[in-house]
Amino acid sequence: MRLDGKTALITGAARGIGRAFAEAYIAEGATVAIADIDADRVRATAAEIGARPIVMDVSRQDSIEAGVAEAVRELGGIDILINNAALFDLAPIVEITRDSFDRLFSINVAGTLFTLQAVARHMIDRGQGGRIINMASQAGRRGEPLVAVYCATKAAVISLTQSAGLDLIRHGINVNAIAPGVVDGEHWDGVDAKFAAHENKPRGQKKREVGAAVPYGRMGTAADLTGMAVFLASSEADYIVAQTYNVDGGNWMS
Repeated sequence: MRLDGKTALITGAARGIGRAFAEAYIAEGATVAIADIDADRVRATAAEIGARPIVMDVSRQDSIEAGVAEAVRELGGIDILINNAALFDLAPIVEITRDSFDRLFSINVAGTLFTLQAVARHMIDRGQGGRIINMASQAGRRGEPLVAVYCATKAAVISLTQSAGLDLIRHGINVNAIAPGVVDGEHWDGVDAKFAAHENKPRGQKKREVGAAVPYGRMGTAADLTGMAVFLASSEADYIVAQTYNVDGGNWMS
């Protein structure tokens, strides 16, 4: 019960990694609000796991502000934020569109920054400190031929984590990030389909290839990430500031 009595807001949590984080936090004693753009699914998931549903579109400032305000009312305050909402796309450099670029940066970077900002303002006014955990990626550590924009957004998340961590620790707010590797599930099914189209491979082949390339011997699962998410939210991580932790089965060393 390392999070007993704590409250948490997790974005992009109607499914996948976000849902796994919510379930882990609830098991550790936290009261959790899950936010997602998919209204029906976030309500269904919240009912299934015992969380509070928040409908939020992190690409819209008014939705961020309304969603954070609703979470504060529902929870009585926010002790922990996980910025998990994100979008993936890929294309060769000469085929990247302005619409795809704008959409990914709007959600992955601006969504992360301005949700962090809204929650940080609440935490500062409340005067009890807090924890903010951003979701980066191994893609933010390096480039990839077909994934330039997504890689750039996750590199930006790592940089934002460093700057926000250094700025907000004076208010007792620890900002850190998790950089997953390849994580199996519904999200990577979509990623696999995009690679199949661009690399002329059958569905499922890319997943098999990336899984085989992980030093640990397989793709990750959402459950593989929950330990780090709980740790960074707990008192055990009090002295950790502005760091990004790889949880990727050995794919990347930094």
